Amino acid sequence: MTANENAINWFEIPVTEMARAKKFYSEVLGIDFMEADMMGMHMAFFPSENGNGKVSGALVASPYHTPSQNGVKVYINCNPDLAGALSRVEKAGGKVTLPKTAIPDSGFMAFFEDTEGNLTGLHSMQ
Repeated sequence: MTANENAINWFEIPVTEMARAKKFYSEVLGIDFMEADMMGMHMAFFPSENGNGKVSGALVASPYHTPSQNGVKVYINCNPDLAGALSRVEKAGGKVTLPKTAIPDSGFMAFFEDTEGNLTGLHSMQ
């Protein structure tokens, strides 16, 4: 890995019911997903510009993906301010588990439980 590469280049959020998960993340983040089936997995891709060095990922339903609050934590970029997305979590069927919290010299974070049972983070600089 070179100094200008991201430490993470892809993430997958496990889901059990794709339609419910897509609806939740669409409502919270105000985005649309493109779906595809590949390698035995049903995937809904977060929007991204391929080849620009930015991290992207997908919601994934497969025998290898089990929603959990105990696994790796993903922080979704909500710049400039995560407050908007966080305010939509409960209306979309999720639960805020850590409100917007300052990170000294690094912005703000929050945690929520999504409709699939995953504990996910939000991050922003404001």
